Amino acid sequence: MRSIWNGAISFGLVSIPIKVVNATENHSISFRQIHTADGGRVRYRKVCELDGEELSQDEIGKAYEDADGSMIPITDADLASLPLPTAKTIEIVAFVAADTIDPLQMDAAYYLSANGVPAAKPYTLLREALKRSKKVAIAKFALRGRERLGMLRVVDDVIAMHGLLWPDEIRASDEAAPEADVSVREAELDLADALMDTLGEVDMATLHDDYRTAVEELIAAKADGAVAPAPEAPAAKGGKVIDLMAALENSVKAAKASRGEGGESGAAADGDVAEVTELSSRKSGGRKSAPAKKTASKTAAKSTAAAKKTTGTKAAQGKKSTASKTGTAKTAAKKSAAASPKSTGAKKSTATTAKKTAAKKTTPRKRASA
Repeated sequence: MRSIWNGAISFGLVSIPIKVVNATENHSISFRQIHTADGGRVRYRKVCELDGEELSQDEIGKAYEDADGSMIPITDADLASLPLPTAKTIEIVAFVAADTIDPLQMDAAYYLSANGVPAAKPYTLLREALKRSKKVAIAKFALRGRERLGMLRVVDDVIAMHGLLWPDEIRASDEAAPEADVSVREAELDLADALMDTLGEVDMATLHDDYRTAVEELIAAKADGAVAPAPEAPAAKGGKVIDLMAALENSVKAAKASRGEGGESGAAADGDVAEVTELSSRKSGGRKSAPAKKTASKTAAKSTAAAKKTTGTKAAQGKKSTASKTGTAKTAAKKSAAASPKSTGAKKSTATTAKKTAAKKTTPRKRASA
């Protein structure tokens, strides 16, 4: 990696020669400006406003624009004459706990590499001291014509330096906070926690820039003379939240579905009633929530249908038994009447006696059957 700055780390009376290299790189795709009519390249030319002449780089200097619009020239010699002890030195001023650094201050990141064999021993000493203390070093350094603030920490076996913004460069956050006072219920926090748990963690190495990939595919397709198919526009997100609880619940369900955790398709495959877990904080006046009511209604309907079916079966069996026994009694009475050729009064008496006998035999069985 090409170094962008050479100097030394000042660690008390210890000086560690180092080289500074960029720890990050920009993978954004850059475009050129062209004339749409003929495809010609559009370039910027540096022209003096007073005489209209185009200038070369060695003819261009620096100046500070005053409040009235006048220019105050500042030369490189003027800047070099200023006392800047950190011009070639990363001067460590303190060691602090890492959590005392606000991430808002983080700027560009650099790797500090030991410059030469003699620098290996003091470099390793500082690296191991930072590891054991679990602290970071706050330092001052100069880069690209200005003094900056930096933080040194250990990454693997390398000392890395993060450029930090000066404290007065961080804006206050008061104006960005919501103006209205809003209260959040425990149930909403519970659902937010559930959503966070469902989304879980992610391997940062698996994240990539989908838009850059799409742009690269578009460029490759046009280079081959083809037109890449336009992807479907994603569904619009955002808008006014009508029911925050419903939005959170749906978010949890969607997150679980995307991870293959449960689902509605197999919940009632065998006719089982799905179990509903209520949120205690959402109960109102001891009433069940809508899903619980629906489940209870289904269960009650099934129980009622089963009871009706059982009752109807028993009643049918009772009627069948009663009809059978009544028929038997009538047959016995007819036989008895045929066996005694007596007067009509005797026949009626015999029939009546047979009916009573049959009724006596049938009554206990009815009760037993009931």
